Amino acid sequence: MADDRNKISKYRRPVNLNIGMMIFMVIFIYVVICVVMYFKTDHIVGYSVMEGSLTSNKIYTGIALRDEEIVVSQDAGYINYFAREGERAAVGNLIYTVDETGRLSEYIKAGESGENTLSESDLSELRTEIISFTNRFDCRQFGDVYNFKHNVEGTVLKLANYNILENADALNDASGTSLINYRSAADSGIVVLSTDGYEKLTLEDMKAEYFEEENYEKKYFVNNDLVAAGDPVYKLSTSEDWSIVIMAEQDLVDMLKKEQEKANNNELYVEVRFLKNQYTAWGKVDIYTNEEGDNFVSLTFTNSMVTFCTDRFIDIELLLKEEKGLKIPNTAIVQKEFFIVPKEYVTKGGKRGENGVLLETYDDEGNVSIQFVETPIYHETETEYYLDDTVLRAGNDIVMPETNEQFEIRKTGSLTGVYNINKGYADFKEISILYDNEEYSVVKSNTMYGLNVYDYIVLDASMVDDNEFIYE
Repeated sequence: MADDRNKISKYRRPVNLNIGMMIFMVIFIYVVICVVMYFKTDHIVGYSVMEGSLTSNKIYTGIALRDEEIVVSQDAGYINYFAREGERAAVGNLIYTVDETGRLSEYIKAGESGENTLSESDLSELRTEIISFTNRFDCRQFGDVYNFKHNVEGTVLKLANYNILENADALNDASGTSLINYRSAADSGIVVLSTDGYEKLTLEDMKAEYFEEENYEKKYFVNNDLVAAGDPVYKLSTSEDWSIVIMAEQDLVDMLKKEQEKANNNELYVEVRFLKNQYTAWGKVDIYTNEEGDNFVSLTFTNSMVTFCTDRFIDIELLLKEEKGLKIPNTAIVQKEFFIVPKEYVTKGGKRGENGVLLETYDDEGNVSIQFVETPIYHETETEYYLDDTVLRAGNDIVMPETNEQFEIRKTGSLTGVYNINKGYADFKEISILYDNEEYSVVKSNTMYGLNVYDYIVLDASMVDDNEFIYE
C-alpha cells in the first residue's frame, strides 16, 4: 500500500473579500450609472432676465428725387468749369466757359499759362474732400471710388482754371474778338456735373425697373470736353425740399397706413438714418401703388439735400420702432390655461394668509364641508381672477365668503408667460409682450404678476411642466 505521505493535494485558499475593493466597485458602478443618466436626461437650462430693447428697423435703397434743372450750352466749343460740383451757385455766378477755337486748351497744355499754385484755402478744400471720402468709404460700394475720382478731378481743375482765367482774357484781347464765352447761373441752386435721366421722375412715375442699379447709367461732364450748342452741360438742384422713394413690402405699407390714419391731418413722419453719414432726419410719408401692384413709399425732407445732391441711390434705415423692457428668448414663452372666477370668491386664509378659495368638498359618506384651498393669482381684470388649475377642477363649487352663494368653476382662459425658477421649481409668470422678432421678445417689467429684472427663467419652456422641481 502506497504511503499516503507521498501524495500531494492542492490546497484551496479561502475566499478573501477586500472591503476596500468592494467600496471602490460600488462607487465605480454608481458613477457609471450617473454618467449614463446624465446623457440620457434632458437638461433644463436657465436664463437670467435682463433689460434690453428690440427694433423693427429696416434698411432700404431708395431713389432720390429733387427739383433738378438741366442747363444746356448756348455755344459750341471746349468747356471749362469754374463751379465745383456740390457747390451752391447764386444767380450770376460763373459756372463755365466755352472756348470756341480750342486755343485756350492748347495754351494750357503747352504750359504757357505759367506755374499754377494752390493756395492754403485751395489745399484745405482738397483735404476736406479726401477726408470725407475716407470716413465714409465702404469696400462693398467700390463704385464710390469712381465718383470720388470725378469729384477730386473737378475740384482740382476748377481751382486751376481760376489761375488761368486771366489768360483767357488775354487771348480774347489778342484776337480782337470774343473767342471765350462766359456762362453764369441763371438761377440759384446746387451745381451737379452729371445727368442720369432720372431728373424728371415723380412718385407717380415709379416702376420696379428703376431700382435695378445694374442698368443705371450716369453721364459725367468734365473739363475740356467738346460740346455742341444745345448739349447738356450741368444741372442745378434748385430746392432744399427733396424726397427718397423706396419699394416697400405690403406689411410695411399696411403698418404705415395704419399709423397715418392715427396722425394729425393724416400726415405721418418717420425718422430715417442715412447710412452714408449716419445722420438722421424726419421724412413725411406718402404712399403710392402703381398699376403693376408695386408699392412705393416717398419720404420727403426739407434739409440735407446738398449732402446727397450727387447721389441717386441712397441707402437708408427706417427707424420705425424701438421697444425697451425685459428681453427674453421666444423659446421661454409658453401658453397656459387657467380657471377664471369672480373676485368676490377669492379670499385670504391658511397659516400664511395666502390667496385662495373656499372649496365645497364631500367625504365618503356624502357630508358637505367647506375647505380653504390656497391657489395663487396669475392675472386679474376689473372683475375676475385667473387661478391655477392644478388644485381646482372643472365642476368644483366654491363659496363666496360670509355668504352661502356658490359658483361652479367652468370658465377658463389662456395666459402667455414663462416659467420662473427663482424658488427651485417652475412657477408660471404672466408676461405682456411689447415687441418681438424671430428670436427675442421685449416684455413689460415690474408688472403685478410678471417678471422683474434678474429673475431666472427656463430657457426652453417645452422641457418642464408647471410646478416641476428643477435640479441643476
